[in-house]
Amino acid sequence: MMEAFLVPEKTAVNAKGDGPSLELKATEGRVFLLTLAITGIIEQESLDVSIFASADGAAWDPKPVVAFPQKFYRGETPILLDLAARPEVKFIRAHWEVHRWGRGTETPMFEFDVALREVPAEILQEAAGRVRAS
Repeated sequence: MMEAFLVPEKTAVNAKGDGPSLELKATEGRVFLLTLAITGIIEQESLDVSIFASADGAAWDPKPVVAFPQKFYRGETPILLDLAARPEVKFIRAHWEVHRWGRGTETPMFEFDVALREVPAEILQEAAGRVRAS
């Protein structure tokens, strides 16, 4: 089972950017749980985090494969990344945009990370069975 960080723990940012690329082994049929954890923030700002995919680690898809909802506060937000239909994907990376408005400094400041954990096939099968039984 794969576990990693797409954005290292407690990364501080004040401008848009990209995390390091993460190489995935065979992605066919794999589902990942991504967790965005915001640990530091100032008022009147927003953070947008999306995940991009690549077959070779050099050319990245123009649109994200998944995106977290825009965030304004500290906390954790989970989202699923299902690559079952994208067997060509061998690399993923996080991209973030930060915005600030209102009084005070114009420079945004966020401290956050994005963790990745593979969802075991047994759990997916159990969840699918429960959905069918409903």
